[in-house]
This record gives sequence, C-alpha cells and structure tokens, in this order.
Amino acid sequence: MIRTRLFTAALLGTALAFGSFAAIMAPSEAFAQKASGDKKASGETVRPEVGTPLQAAQELVKQKKYKEALVKVKEADAVPNKTPFEASTVLQFRVAVAQAAGDANELEKAMEALIATGALQQAQQGQYALVLAQSFLTDKNFPKTISWAQKAISLGANESQARTMLLAAYFESKDYANAVKEMSLKIATAEKAGQKPTQRDLEILASLQLSNNNEAGYTAVLERLVGMYPEKKYWEDLLNRVQRKPGFNRDRLALDIYRLKYSIGLLESAGELMEMAQLSLQAGNPGEAQAVIDKGYTSGVMGTGPEAERQKRLKDMAAKQVGDDKKALAQTESEALAGANAGPILRVAEAYAGYGQFDKAATLAEAAIAKGNLKNPDDARLRLVTYYLALGQKAKAEATAKAIKATDGPADLARLSLLAAKAK
Repeated sequence: MIRTRLFTAALLGTALAFGSFAAIMAPSEAFAQKASGDKKASGETVRPEVGTPLQAAQELVKQKKYKEALVKVKEADAVPNKTPFEASTVLQFRVAVAQAAGDANELEKAMEALIATGALQQAQQGQYALVLAQSFLTDKNFPKTISWAQKAISLGANESQARTMLLAAYFESKDYANAVKEMSLKIATAEKAGQKPTQRDLEILASLQLSNNNEAGYTAVLERLVGMYPEKKYWEDLLNRVQRKPGFNRDRLALDIYRLKYSIGLLESAGELMEMAQLSLQAGNPGEAQAVIDKGYTSGVMGTGPEAERQKRLKDMAAKQVGDDKKALAQTESEALAGANAGPILRVAEAYAGYGQFDKAATLAEAAIAKGNLKNPDDARLRLVTYYLALGQKAKAEATAKAIKATDGPADLARLSLLAAKAK
C-alpha cells in the first residue's frame, strides 16, 4: 500500500534522470578562436595574456589533464583589468573545464559567477540554472536547489524538469506543504493538456498529503486513484479511512458497507460473505443473502473445510426464506404502500433489490422517501443511489447523492458508489 513516506531514491532518481549536460558548455573551437584574437570569428577578442593560457587549458582538456587545465584557466582569470568579454570567456572556460573534470564544487561556483555577469542569452541562463539546480540537488543543498530551479522556470527552461527538482528538494527539506503544491500543479498541468494523471504521480501526491498530516487531502487523492486506477489496495484503504471518520455510524451502515465491498469485488473470504449474508437475512432480505451465499459456493470459498456444515445450514435457511418471501412479497408490498409508515415500503424496496428487480426497488424507495417519515431518510437515498446505478441511470444517481445531507456516513458511501460505478 501507499507508504507514509516516499522512496527518496526513486524521487531523486526522477529528478536526475535528465541526461548529461556535458554538451552545454564544452571547450570548443569557437573559444579557441576567441582566445587567439580572431575578430572575424567572434566579433570580439581577448588579449594574449588572457587568450594564451586559455588555449593551453583547451589542449590540456583534450589530453584529459583537467587539474592542469584548471590551473591555466585560473592563470587567465588572474589577469588584471579584464574586459567584460574577457571575464565571461574565462568563466565559460572555467565552467567547461570543471564540468569535464567532474568537479561539482568548482562547476557550481563558476556557473553562478557566469550567470551573474549577464553575458549569457536568456535561454543559456535558463539551461545553466537548470544544471545548477540539478547539481545542488545531487549535493543535497536543497535551499540552493529550490532557488535555482525557480530561477530556471522564470528563465523559460524546461519547466517539467525544474519542478521535479523542486518537488524533490521540498520533500527532502520536509517542506511537505510546498511539495504538495508542486505535485498538485504537475497533475493539474497534465490535465489541462488533456492528459490523464499518472498513477505514480497520484501515489506520490497521496504520500505527500500523509506526510503533511492532511487526512482529508489523502482521502481525496485516494478517491481519484480508485476512479482512475481502481485497484483493490486503494479501495481497501479508502473504505477503511471512510469508516474511521469521526461520527461515521458503522453499526447502522454495516450492511451498506458490505454491499459496496461486494459490488467492487472486495468480499472474497468465506467469513465476510457469511457475515454479509447473515446481515441481509436479519434485514429481511433473503434474496440478497442467497445471492451472496451462491457466490461463495461458486467461487469455492464456501462449502468445504471445518465451516462447511455451518455454511450449509445458512444456505438452506436463505433458500427457505426466499421461498416464503417470494410467496408473500406482493401482498407485503400492497400492505406497505397502504400503511402510514414509510419504513415497510423501504424494506420491500430492499427485498426487490435483493432479487435484482431494481426498477421496482427504485420506485418503492422513491415512494418511501416521498412519504417523509423515515427515521434515516438519507439511508434510503443512499440505497436509491445504488438502485439507479444498477439501472444505468447515472444522472438520477448523482442528483440523489447530492441531496444527502447526513454527515454520519450515507453521503460518503453514496459518493464511493458513484466512483465504483464510474470505474467499472
């Protein structure tokens, strides 16, 4: 299941998996031309006292003598009264040599200094800012990662890469609120572009919400996951969390919870199937109980083992009650409709639903709600939502769910029923 903490290595791996930036600033023939004073090639030139050590540095890089090359670059840098062009040229060589040498500390200093000169075009500055953000992330210097990633975005660099680095830096800094904002923005951007959020991004956002101690935010992301990627692990977590919400009346809604689990295939053990069947029989709904028991026998989880005899007795009991119920159901319906109390009407509606007659169940549930004297009318609306969904009447189901005002569980289960139907 989703962990309360991200796998840091995986997150950092994503941030760093952008390939090498070696080509951004490698010593080139153009620099050699500048250093030698070729005005036709560059439009500007450097003095020999600056250019000569730079040329030597380039030759040393070709020989992979990086330390010696850096010494030559520093020799050029030590020349007094350099022009702005000379200063930026020296810094570009310094960046190139440090990069080739794999000297991260020297590279970071040189790139920061080069950007500060203002000599680079905006696109180059953006690339350099992105490289710096990546380098500082590798060094675990998260404040500087954040600063340079934001700078890269402002300069028009690859926003997706920069924001992934921001996300990693915020997470490692335990700034979960900003990490949530970054991941939410990434998902919103994908959706705006007509793309479905990836399962991994949603999982990361869920984990960040937990790290941020935002239970409601975590549950909201779980609901998105079950709607887009309806895996068993998400449903189990979501249903468990919904039932733990303050005020949730699990005792009164126990059968409704089982119905939802049954509809999305979460009831697999003999014990759970038997418990649902028993609750259905207690509620006067033998048709539902029989359907649940039959599924247990068909799947092979019931009818064998030490509980086989008990399961057989429950099966026989359900069959007998179904026979008796069907004989009396029409008369029971007439009496319920003629009575003053809406409760019996709703029970008959549930009985019809147990036999798969959802059209009659919906009509009777509507009548029970309209009568206006149900003890828990929103429980009836919850069941009506499921009947409409079984009939394929999505608009009616959604409208009925919106009408549920109770805060002790029916609204949550109705919303999840809609999600389950959407995911099928």
